[in-house]
Formats: sequence, structure tokens, C-alpha cells
Amino acid sequence: MTIEEKQAEIVEEFELFDDWLQKYDYLIEMGKSLPTIEEAYKTEDHLIKGCQSQVWLNAAFNGGKLDFRADSDAIITKGIISLLIRVLSDEKPQDIVGADLHFIDEIGLKDHLSPTRANGLLSMVKQMKYYALAYQSKQA
Repeated sequence: MTIEEKQAEIVEEFELFDDWLQKYDYLIEMGKSLPTIEEAYKTEDHLIKGCQSQVWLNAAFNGGKLDFRADSDAIITKGIISLLIRVLSDEKPQDIVGADLHFIDEIGLKDHLSPTRANGLLSMVKQMKYYALAYQSKQA
């Protein structure tokens, strides 16, 4: 499944809900199913800067694709990072770097986050693209 197809799937899922309380519940459920990061990566080096909550992110390069793992101490944030991982994991670095993550706007996520959480969302996206850029330059 491509990045575009994954985004379309998420947009369809969010359209099933009538209001943002239901969407938040769905985000929380998604966070609960997040593939957990190993404790060894819950360090300052893997902490995403700019997030209100603590979010740890790690990327592993396997078979030409990146596999992201993360965790957070906040349930909504955990749901947000799980969405990003769902879209960007198991993708080639160059596809991640060039990805337009339009689903964020299409589901209205940014509009329903506090300014500090919205900044955190941008920090998560930046860090994931930074990992992809680093692995892409190693391949060149």
C-alpha cells in the first residue's frame, strides 16, 4: 500500500465519525495499538523536541525501507504518532521525504489540536522526515 493509499484509508475511517469526541476516542484506540518502542530508545536522543508531551521515536532501516517505532506519555499524542507511523512506516526514505501528508488537513486534525499539540505534530513529521533524509543520504 502506498503513502497515498494509506492516507485515503485514514480519511475514509475518520469520515465514519460524526463529531470530534468520537474521533478523539478513535485516536486513543489507535495509540493503544501502536507498536511499542524498545525501552533502550526511550532516551533524550530519541525524544522529539517541540512536543508538549514526551514522544520517543526511532527508525530502523530494513530492506530499503524505514520502520518507525514510538511511544508517548500522553494518550492523544500516542494516537497522533500512530497515524504518522501507519502512513510512513515500511516506506522508502525518498518517498517519506517527498510525502505530502495532506490527510492531516483532510481529517481536520490540526484544527482540533491545541497550538502546542499542533506544534508537536509538526515536530513529529519533521523528525520522521529527518530520519528518512538521513537514511536517503546514506544510500546515495
